[in-house]
Amino acid sequence: MSVPSDLPKMQYRFLGNSGLQVSCISIGGWLTYGGHVANENTFACMKAAWDVGINFFDCAEGYAGGESEKVMGEAIKKYGWKRNDYVISTKINWGAANGDNPVNNGGLSRKHLVEGTKASLERLGLDYVDLLYAHRPDRHTPMEEIVRGFNYLIDTGKTFYWGTSEWNADEIERAHHVAAKLHLIAPIMEQPQYNLLVRERCEKEYSLLYKEYNLALTPFSPLKSGILTGKYNDGIPSDSRFGHKSDDHYIKSMQAKFGTDDWESELKKVAALKPIADKLETSQGRLAMAWVLKNPHVASAITGASRPEQVYDSVKAIDLLPKLTEEVMREIDEVLGNKPEAFTMRFS
Repeated sequence: MSVPSDLPKMQYRFLGNSGLQVSCISIGGWLTYGGHVANENTFACMKAAWDVGINFFDCAEGYAGGESEKVMGEAIKKYGWKRNDYVISTKINWGAANGDNPVNNGGLSRKHLVEGTKASLERLGLDYVDLLYAHRPDRHTPMEEIVRGFNYLIDTGKTFYWGTSEWNADEIERAHHVAAKLHLIAPIMEQPQYNLLVRERCEKEYSLLYKEYNLALTPFSPLKSGILTGKYNDGIPSDSRFGHKSDDHYIKSMQAKFGTDDWESELKKVAALKPIADKLETSQGRLAMAWVLKNPHVASAITGASRPEQVYDSVKAIDLLPKLTEEVMREIDEVLGNKPEAFTMRFS
């Protein structure tokens, strides 16, 4: 498939307090690559992303039991991309598929950080990853051990930068405190869920971290598993992955939400956004993606794709950014009614 001629030029943003530049839109392998999407489709999507200037690809040891890393590695090899031209990340915490005994194949102990990263690199077929995330916090492992573990991986050339995923602000602050005390490298990026329907953590809880550390966001689920595209407004489409029986834990959990009050409330909000999208002469999916990209702390929004057309559609959101004026952003806030209140300083 040829690349559409009307796509905007890719934007690149610095990753927090680093000199590394990443495409503002990136491709992730969660729920798709190595799992629910055929390998050839994965290759086509990654090639489409590459052709439009996307240089950042994200996976994790826990995605499809490590298969996501394998397929991404195969795609890189298939197309012969030069190592210095792309940025790849993986995440460590859930690596039960790496061994026969799950006891030490998970968590953020120094043992699993080192062994899990080694196994990930073997699956990817790479000597190092650019970014390495702590895939959720591990409250059983001392923070000093976690910080030292990631620094060891940086010092031994297994990664260049480390960050967190779905850590709360206190945990990120503690990591910075320990790193400063030990004169070590602190996490520079966080991978949270962030979208029009999930805002509290990124817009309120992390606010002091942006000021103090210039924390970079590389959020996942900017379209909230497709809900924000509006395709579920009139029911579950037959071609949706949620429309069929599955043993996948996430898909089953999503299916359990169908028809609930929370589900109907979300759909009502999404439907209310359609007039705004129509006024801007765009789709609801592009509006949702552009809204995430409008946040100045977002270095790159990680999205999934099972077809090249979905990659191209996400990239078209870049053209929408200048149209998201203060007036439009206020209108969106009024429709959703979920803008977090800012922190207020209180003095006694």
